[in-house]
Amino acid sequence: MKYNNVGNTGLIVSELCFGTMTFGGQEADMWANIGKLQQKEVNDMLGAVVESGINFIDTANVYSFGQSEELLGQGLLDLAVPRDEVVIATKLLAKMKDKPNSAGLSRYNIFNSVDASLKRLQMEYVDILYVHGVDPLTSLEEIVRSLNDIIESGKVRYIAICNWPAWMVAKAQAIAHYRGWHKFMGLQYYYSAVSRDIEHELVPMAADHDLAIFPWSPLAGGFLTGKFTREGADADSRRAKFDFPPIDKEKAYDLVDVMGDLAKIHDASIAQVALAWVRQQKGITSTIIGAKTLEQLKLNIDSTQLILTEDDLVKIDEVSPLPMLYPGWMVERQSAYRK
Repeated sequence: MKYNNVGNTGLIVSELCFGTMTFGGQEADMWANIGKLQQKEVNDMLGAVVESGINFIDTANVYSFGQSEELLGQGLLDLAVPRDEVVIATKLLAKMKDKPNSAGLSRYNIFNSVDASLKRLQMEYVDILYVHGVDPLTSLEEIVRSLNDIIESGKVRYIAICNWPAWMVAKAQAIAHYRGWHKFMGLQYYYSAVSRDIEHELVPMAADHDLAIFPWSPLAGGFLTGKFTREGADADSRRAKFDFPPIDKEKAYDLVDVMGDLAKIHDASIAQVALAWVRQQKGITSTIIGAKTLEQLKLNIDSTQLILTEDDLVKIDEVSPLPMLYPGWMVERQSAYRK
């Protein structure tokens, strides 16, 4: 397992991050389509994670409405994993109960949500707290100040962002800079070979601000596992029951064909090729992997042994081109005189 520095923080994390969205789903809710792992399976997976050298674990308060945090916290205690040997990340934003102030990024909900997460995790602090998305009702300055204060309270070590547009991230960083507040240190965004949208604005912005990038759903919700081809699909797979995140499926089928050929050359699986592609992209610090079975988890971890060649990467790029959007193509055209 390799380790990478997170931005300019000095924090070191494994090149893979273990995501716990499969923990705890119940039969009647959406999360059951993603996973229904209970404590025994959770502990088995955490044991494999720690043994592999992964030191970065990701959860969220909304995953199975708190059960993921509960199972993770108990699992780490059951396995006697030293708290100072793992980097634990959680998130807040989504509605946790049917009350008017139980969602969003208000100061009220930030402080209440952190306290609730710590109780479920059975921890005194979390290492990374993500804002899980945009809150259109709370001012950006209020959000950044509240996050600064939650760090100052000692309950959170670092703050990071999920799913914000690039302009909003940059504005938040400017507010923090000029106020002397704690800045965001990383970004968790959807990124896969079939969905490369973050390359337009977010990847260049992250490089400019020295922000780490932690991709989620590198297998495109399970589509890039080899379970989906033009010939048919695995009816028991996650995406067959929960078709998310949205993708261009024709492009995805082309990618599966190319990745299948590369998998044969490298004696690997299609999923391992897809994970290796993300891991080798510019600016990536730690790729988030999840699993519903121990076998899946171990295969995903083994993807770190696969290094795609420049020729392999070109073959994938040929079937997953990123169309140039305005003003990007105009910037490139008008900047030619500087080259």
